[in-house]
Amino acid sequence: MLYKDFGNTGIKISSLGFGCMRFPMVKSGSADIVDQDKVAQMISRAYDLGVNYYDTAYFYNGGLSEEALGKAVKDFREKIYISSKSPGHLLKAPGDFRRILEEQLKRLDTDYIDFYHFHGIGYDNFFETDKKTDWINAAARAKEEGLIRHISFSFHDKAENMKKLIDLGLFESVLCQYSAVDRSNEEAMEYAKSKGLGVVVMGPLGGGRVSGLPLQIAEKLGVKVNSSAEMALRFVFANSNVDCALSGMENLQMVEENAATASKGEPLSDDEVEAINALMKENEKLAQLYCTGCAYCMPCPQGVNIPHIFRMMNYYKIYNIYEYSKNGYAEIGTSEWLPGKRADACNQCGQCEKKCPQKIKIREQLKESHAALA
Repeated sequence: MLYKDFGNTGIKISSLGFGCMRFPMVKSGSADIVDQDKVAQMISRAYDLGVNYYDTAYFYNGGLSEEALGKAVKDFREKIYISSKSPGHLLKAPGDFRRILEEQLKRLDTDYIDFYHFHGIGYDNFFETDKKTDWINAAARAKEEGLIRHISFSFHDKAENMKKLIDLGLFESVLCQYSAVDRSNEEAMEYAKSKGLGVVVMGPLGGGRVSGLPLQIAEKLGVKVNSSAEMALRFVFANSNVDCALSGMENLQMVEENAATASKGEPLSDDEVEAINALMKENEKLAQLYCTGCAYCMPCPQGVNIPHIFRMMNYYKIYNIYEYSKNGYAEIGTSEWLPGKRADACNQCGQCEKKCPQKIKIREQLKESHAALA
């Protein structure tokens, strides 16, 4: 396993991080529970292979991820770093931050969390939540008491707002989206590194399920890889501003393959990365014939999240990333950073088409999108 200096924290972090949001589940009566035996095998193997960063959150696996992780790392807790997150959408009043943090510590069966994130924040909602809950001061107090070792944030906003959050001087690391098909945070990631923050990326494999496109890239470039996951990870590792790439691994095979890639020390060359970027630009031009993502069509009177739907449809049609696109479509309306409704909520009012500068037949394409992605 390769390791990097994690910002100014003094920590050496493994290039591959274990995303604990897709633990295998089993039925227990009418309930879905985590398959603890499989999780223990996966986590133990990841540890043996050198993975030292494990990322979970309050509501992963229906709220069961933290407890499952805590059990799985019990024997080597002091030798790894646990990352979890404060669910801002659940905080309503002062005291809620501390109450939920203490609950998470019990779930994890630990005295401290190494990296505690303000979960999925943007610049505006970070302060809106603070006005109601005083969570900034609550986090500082928890760190003073040793319940939190490092204060971090995970990010789902416009890239320019990541820089504004970094400039607050509150954070030691950031977790953000980055992959061969989503490079919107590249400049902000470079800025984070220049300010001494550690950078962890999520979605390097499109949620662990990218297929098609990375292998297409590999074939065009003549790069020999064993899987699309290897190609996707090698692209991410080629970015010197990435300290750690999270993968939401679901089985031992994923653990073995991803750890092997992270241990090779063979990121793509500058020429290969440049060729990938050129290919992505070509695909972006094709995608823009479908939708540029300008969002002039919004707001939709029915709450349909048109830009996100068409973005997922671009991935589906242009990039051939089928399962990721369908998952991204299904997640609409399930979290505060992905609000709105899916395409079947359209009532054909046509207001969006009047505002579209490209004169896209949005209503027809919403029907097409729902048929493909639902």
